[in-house]
Amino acid sequence: MDVPPVSHPTWSNIVAGKARYQFDFLATKFLLGYLTRQVTRDPSPRTIQRSAQELHDIFARNADLISVQRDLIKIFGRDSVQGYMYDPIEVKAKIARGERLLLAGDESLLRSLPAGNWIGGSIPYFMTEQGGLSTRQKIYVTTLPDSVLDFSVKVYDSETLSSVYTDMTGNGFSVIIMPGSSKTHLAFALRAPQYKDFGHSPLIGWIAGVHLDDLGKVTPKVFNGQTQAVLEDSAVVMHCLLPSTHVAEVDYLNIFEQGNGDTITFSQDGFSAREAYINGVRVNFAEYVTRQHLDTRLPLVADYFGAMVNVSFQNVDAAAQEVRFYAPVFAGISYKHAKPFKDYVQQFTAKMPLHLNKNPAFSCNCILNYLYSELEGKRTGDITGPTTFGEVVYQLLNQTMAYLTITDRAKK
Repeated sequence: MDVPPVSHPTWSNIVAGKARYQFDFLATKFLLGYLTRQVTRDPSPRTIQRSAQELHDIFARNADLISVQRDLIKIFGRDSVQGYMYDPIEVKAKIARGERLLLAGDESLLRSLPAGNWIGGSIPYFMTEQGGLSTRQKIYVTTLPDSVLDFSVKVYDSETLSSVYTDMTGNGFSVIIMPGSSKTHLAFALRAPQYKDFGHSPLIGWIAGVHLDDLGKVTPKVFNGQTQAVLEDSAVVMHCLLPSTHVAEVDYLNIFEQGNGDTITFSQDGFSAREAYINGVRVNFAEYVTRQHLDTRLPLVADYFGAMVNVSFQNVDAAAQEVRFYAPVFAGISYKHAKPFKDYVQQFTAKMPLHLNKNPAFSCNCILNYLYSELEGKRTGDITGPTTFGEVVYQLLNQTMAYLTITDRAKK
């Protein structure tokens, strides 16, 4: 089990006496006897922080001991979230211990990391336990659960990515990261359902991005941690093997629904459109969006036999009479403008699937949700993860939250 970072409030709560547990590891008991006395004498934030660091460190140094594992379960729960924000020095230590990691952070931080069992992508936006956060100083770390027996890392380009499903052998799942607006990203968005063996195994992932201040100046990057390769136009994939006793499932939460307005169709696939058919009548789509005063923060929504799939607006170019999207529209699919709502967090909570009764092994949320709903500092339940330029659940999605769950069949 992963040891949460020292920034997790529980460490401070323990040394300050706000949370009490019956620990199994003897050294923890002795250390806490000392630390709680120190905090009682001097309950200043500095003393609490120093004491929390010492408590965290004894768990980190002894994390492989059975008694420490039992104590971690007591504190954080057996099914606690696998991902947290870490300082780079903590991530380097995790890599040195051979931990298997999925990393998200600013490009400069990921470039500083040593080779090891990890893949990653650039992004400085996150959903954390404290709420939405933008930072270039920390890395979001997802640790693969102990149930993963083995893994392999493979890099694909726009031509070879069509084999991503056939390369997924045995019982397990795969995690994919692609640079935003790269050829590989665009090819996957347009063609994923046509790939051989599409959907035969769970595929989840995200689109790497950059700080919004750097748009047009810096390109998103993905990282193969095993070779320390930094890639601008390739997908990096971690294929993970599970025992037959476990099953992986991927899904997504979409807070948007189709509205009651016009039915919109397009004559060709693509990330942009000049023309559209509104209830069967051909129009210039940019003129239509402008004339109808459509709120472009709300996506177009298609109903794929009950699965709502968003196509988010990038911009409306009135001069060029063209609308650009963050995901492709497809010919023959009927779209409607999304129904508006007032409160993102409330909508998110209301839409949370009932079967999601434990924190996912991995999750990510869309940057557009973060921006349009002003999620800086706001919590979306207990779900954490990178805030991305797109999500992958078998195929490309956007303005959704994607998640992976791993279930022990024997405990269902």
